[in-house]
Amino acid sequence: MADAPTVTDPTDRTGPAGPAAPPTDAVRRHDPASRGFASDNYAGVHPEVLAALALANGGHQVAYGGDEYTAHLQEVFRRHFGPTAEVFPVFNGTGANVTALQAVTERWGAVVCAESAHINVDECGAPERVGGLKLLTVPTPDGKLTPELVDRQAYGFDDEHRAQPQVVSITQTTELGTCYTPEEIKALCDHAHQLGMAVHLDGARLANAAASLGVPLARFTTEAGVDILSFGGTKNGLLLGECVVVLSPERVRALLHLRKLSMQLASKMRFVSVQFEALLAGDLWLRSAEHANAMARRLDAAVRGIDGVRVMRPVQANAVFALLPREVSERLQKRYRFYFWDESTGEVRWMCAFDTTEDDVDGFAAAIAEEMASGA
Repeated sequence: MADAPTVTDPTDRTGPAGPAAPPTDAVRRHDPASRGFASDNYAGVHPEVLAALALANGGHQVAYGGDEYTAHLQEVFRRHFGPTAEVFPVFNGTGANVTALQAVTERWGAVVCAESAHINVDECGAPERVGGLKLLTVPTPDGKLTPELVDRQAYGFDDEHRAQPQVVSITQTTELGTCYTPEEIKALCDHAHQLGMAVHLDGARLANAAASLGVPLARFTTEAGVDILSFGGTKNGLLLGECVVVLSPERVRALLHLRKLSMQLASKMRFVSVQFEALLAGDLWLRSAEHANAMARRLDAAVRGIDGVRVMRPVQANAVFALLPREVSERLQKRYRFYFWDESTGEVRWMCAFDTTEDDVDGFAAAIAEEMASGA
């Protein structure tokens, strides 16, 4: 079994890649010590991923996925998702979701999803405008679908006037920071398959879910019956890139063509693939996710002791949702970046990342206490 790619000195550029690189004219335009709690996308690139990118650089490799790194990536993903898994690197999460959903639907197909789902709220209508898919949404209290909730939209299969429900799409972890258990996902998959529907899993934070649940990635994907998933890397320390992972090849059609059609085919794909090798060949994916989750738990514990701050949802991964006076939140935003989750109620979301430190969390919690003490 191959180990994760390592580089003894990623700054050494002598040899096949040529002499040492000349000085760059770029200048640093930010404070590298700055931290916020707006999104795990704000974090930089994990040093081990940067080292892997340097390893893949130099010389020529076949473009558009014909390179050695992308070929080896199939083996890396199969260790986690089983021997029939097929992986297709893409540029970003929206591209992964749209491409994956097209691969398991027909032109008249529809997707059942939670009302809060990223594909419904935060992808600028891409599944509908680019993918040509109808989204059939269901309100959920915690971001999670159940077989009973799916049935609210999974009907009219013989009605020629209605877009046909063909896929159930779930998110792990959900947009509300909650985790499906393996048993919950299996129940959804069993129910969907009985209805003749496929199951897509949006896994932008799949690693955080596995770390939270303490189970292998396959436990709540392949073994539970998921047919196709979007595997996130950017939120867990990658520079860019996500993957579409096919778990039920018999349900998936023409993904090679769909990836190009959806403008998700990277020419220098080796630089996407080697990042995922660095993430998944060893335990980097788990270490980073466990750390981000632990920082969210630390923040949760710290703010629960502050009078007037109310944590609104279970902290099951790397997100904390809280309610505090709007004026306090607006003052805090001048010191730390974060977003309002619900403008109507003033609920905010605080995200932790692989590089969030205990000092970052403690400093933020102290700032919250200071602003609360100053009054609304």
